[in-house]
This record gives sequence, C-alpha cells and structure tokens, in this order.
Amino acid sequence: MGATGLVAAVLSAGLLALPAPVVSPSVSPSGAGPSGGPAVTTSSGPAVTTSSGPAVTTSGGAAVPCPYATIPTIPPTPPSPVRDPAAPVVGGGQLGTTGLAVAGGTAAPPTLSAMSWVVADLDSGEVLGACAPHLRRRPASVQKLLLAATALPKLDPALVVEATAEDLDLPKDSSAVGMIIGGKYPVSTLWLGLLLQSGNDTANALARVAGGDGGVAATVAAMNAEARRLGADDTHAVTPSGLDAPDQLTSAYDLALIARADFARPDFVKYDTTLVFQWPAQPPKDPKGFQIQNENKLLTSYDGAMGGKTGFTDEARHTYVGAAQRGGRRLVVTIMGAEIVPARAWKQGTMLLDWGFALPAGTSVGHLVTPEEAAELHRPAPPSSAPAAAPAALRTGTGYSIWPTVLAVAAVALTAVAVAAYTVIRRRRRA
Repeated sequence: MGATGLVAAVLSAGLLALPAPVVSPSVSPSGAGPSGGPAVTTSSGPAVTTSSGPAVTTSGGAAVPCPYATIPTIPPTPPSPVRDPAAPVVGGGQLGTTGLAVAGGTAAPPTLSAMSWVVADLDSGEVLGACAPHLRRRPASVQKLLLAATALPKLDPALVVEATAEDLDLPKDSSAVGMIIGGKYPVSTLWLGLLLQSGNDTANALARVAGGDGGVAATVAAMNAEARRLGADDTHAVTPSGLDAPDQLTSAYDLALIARADFARPDFVKYDTTLVFQWPAQPPKDPKGFQIQNENKLLTSYDGAMGGKTGFTDEARHTYVGAAQRGGRRLVVTIMGAEIVPARAWKQGTMLLDWGFALPAGTSVGHLVTPEEAAELHRPAPPSSAPAAAPAALRTGTGYSIWPTVLAVAAVALTAVAVAAYTVIRRRRRA
C-alpha cells in the first residue's frame, strides 16, 4: 500500500483528523455617488447625492448631513473611485465615512462648499473633525506639497539649475512663475517660485533634477513611494505640479498627512512663509528680474498663520491646505472640491481653523498615522487560505511537517490491524 493509501486508511478509521482549510469570503464594493456633488452614506444601500451635501452614519444608524452650502450650479468633475468597504480605514473607523465625523457634544462645524475637509493637530496627530476625509479627488496645486515632502531632502538648495524647454512645456493657461529657457536658478529660488507663485515650470524643473537620470518620471514614482510611506494610501501622483491627469488623486486625510511631514521641516516652513521675493534677472532676456508674492492670503490675514498652499483646476475645483498655531496648539486644515461659496477656499479654511481651536484639547475622531503605523498597515497578511495550525502534539521545534507523523501513526495503526488479524487466524487454526 502506498503513502496515499495509508493516509486514506488512517483518516477513514478516524485515527487522525487533518485541519480544514479556511476559506476567505468574497467582498463586493459598495456604490458611489455621482460626480456632481458629495455623497451620502445610508444604512440601506450605496451612496447617493442630496442637496444638503454629504452625510455620515451615526452610532444610532441615522444619516446626518455635513453642513453644506447650497450652490445653484456645480461644474461636473470626474467621479471619485469607490472605496472597498472591507479595506481598513487609515486613521480609525470613524474616518471611513463619506460624510461628517465629529465628536459627540461638540459645536457644529461651519457651513462650507467643500466636498471634503479635515481639521487635525499637527503635533498630536489627532483628527478633530472631518467631512468625507477619504474621498478621492483631483489635488490641483496642493500636489506640490507632496513634491516638497519628496524632493526637499534630496536637493542641495545651492545647486544651480538651468531651465530647459521641457520645464516650460505647459498648457497656455497654466500657472508659471516665469522661468526662461537657458536661465540659471538656484534650487532655493525654485522652491520659492513653487510655493509662493505655484509655478508649474518650477515644479517640472525641481522634479527633473531630483529624478536624476530618470527625470520627472522618477520623481513622480518617488512621490508615490513617499505617499505610501506616510500612509497616504488615497494618493496617486501622475504629475509633479498637480495639473489634472487621469488617475491623479488624493484625499483631505492624505493632504493632512503630507502637510504634517512638510511642516516638520524648517526649510519648508522658511520657504512657505516668505511673503515676497525678488526673482533673479536673466540677462539679456530679463535684465532686471521681478518681484513675486505669496498667494496664500492666510499668512497676512489670520492670527498665528503658519503657511499652506492654494490650488485650482477645472477638475479639482478649489483645494486648500493651511496651518496655524494658537495657545500652544498647531492645527492644519485641508479642503477639497470647494467653490467660492460662502467665501474663497482659504477663507473657508479660517472658518474651520476657528472651529478647531474652539474645540477642547484632546477632541478626536481619529488620528494621522505615523510612518511606522503605515508600515505596519502595509505588512502583508498571512494567506487567508492557509490551513489552521496543527495540534501542538504534532509539532517538532519551531517548524513541523505533518506527513512524517501521519505515516508513523498509519504504520502503528496497520501494525495493530495486522496483529489482530494474525491472532484471529491463529485461534481459528487451534480450533
């Protein structure tokens, strides 16, 4: 009898039970709201769009809308990808909503036109409140914050970069600081052009140089790697500048993670809070140079402002990241998909900052993960179809193989059967 027959005989005799495989259940994604407005999660089915804006399922199961400004017409934007409801929610379960997440008993947040937003503490990492925090949308120029987080550690600020035609290959209506082909600019100057004037030409130049032989494509790949390292799993970069591109996405939660990394760097804060800068002359084409100003009005209009970034494209609408400090607290606000109602995006940011600073310290509906927590989230899980652990009595050392044990038990069983049969034969012969 072969090994297979021995095992079958033993199993049929009930002498040894092998562990049954564990089967992973299948998962189907939920629905999503249309692209014309924010989505609402209800207990009865997929997301839908309502005139009052996004909503969240509370502990009681009822849908509660985010305070959302009424806008007569919202230009259509690309639909947000549907999130797998079975996937873990980065930052905590309360942030898995397509609507409002606020702590019980706190004051209602302000009414905004933003489709999603987050208010978080830069130091503790606590998320004080959010609306559709993981809704994935086009980033516009707040994408440049990810470029900064990726390339600032790589580039010597004194390195002089010569501008190329590739750097200036931009759409006609693109935001540009005014680089000249053949012009020579220190990296520190390019960072100022990027963060003050949102120069897409400077974004291309910085990405090209930071990418080495791989150029812009290598830097974009590095940006995606940095996003994953930070835990910004909603983010996928296609351009370094934030110009609209298919599959280029981020979320309000991810922008808070990226901003937290940026504001931890003194060089970023120095560049980002500069109010005016004299752009260097490039004779003979530009013999005098010119002055540029910081576009982030928060810096000159809000007490304790620390900086941030503005953004706008047709597909993203208005996006904004801003930070401020008061009373020993440093808060960041991120806004996506806003219209100029009830005010410009940066002003809507101040409304959220006021609301956040008024909340008691320690208020939390989730947290900004650290890179260490992100690494743990990304650690591969054991295969769901792996067999359960064998009984401890069958283990030998730190690892074990079940088949030698099976064969040994089978041999003992067959020996017992043979002895019994021989005894019966002997008895019959004696009779």
